[in-house]
Amino acid sequence: MTQPIDLYTWPTPNGHKVHIMLEECALPYTVHPIDIGAGDQFKPAFLKISPNNKMPAIVDPDGPDGEPMPLFESGAILLYLAGKTGRFLPADVRGKYVALQWLMFQMGGVGPMLGQAHHFRIYAPEKIEYAINRYTNEAKRLYGVMERRLAQVPYFAGTDYTIADMAIFPWTRSHANQGIDLAEFPSVKRWYDAIDARPAVQRAVKVLADRRKPQMSEKDRENLFGKGQYGGR
Repeated sequence: MTQPIDLYTWPTPNGHKVHIMLEECALPYTVHPIDIGAGDQFKPAFLKISPNNKMPAIVDPDGPDGEPMPLFESGAILLYLAGKTGRFLPADVRGKYVALQWLMFQMGGVGPMLGQAHHFRIYAPEKIEYAINRYTNEAKRLYGVMERRLAQVPYFAGTDYTIADMAIFPWTRSHANQGIDLAEFPSVKRWYDAIDARPAVQRAVKVLADRRKPQMSEKDRENLFGKGQYGGR
């Protein structure tokens, strides 16, 4: 019997990426909440698994050599689970690298840039017009890249749904907070609606959803954006 994977996570876009893959693959998993507002990501036990103090992370008790496999970084986890299951990553060389380029597009562009759009538009304690314009414009540029791709193919890697779609989708769920109107990107909206309707995705985005606070406290801000990230660590 397959042992459950230990999942260390919080309901954020990067957490949802891994939740989706686990649900799509029907892999058993045990959720360990890492409340990033409370500072759980700095606890020594978690740092042994994720030395960069970022979630999500996993420990697969059934690793590739029969030993437990700890892993951090959401993109690496998606690739690991794709390799473990043989699912959601094309087997042919060309198809694999087409999927990987769009996965890296998310890791290097969509995640960091849309994250900055969120921060300066919603969370920053002061409104800095330059930063808001800079990252809102970059968000629009990235959605334009996605629109042109999805006007040609159903999914980012082509005809098949892959880990590239799983990686990008959670970051588009907060499009309004990024200054984006999906009606202006009809191909992205078609893709978004198709992913959003998948039963596994609907289950995945509910993981720990009830634990998120509607308002961010000063302690949360300190741990997420302030000196709490650095002092004594």
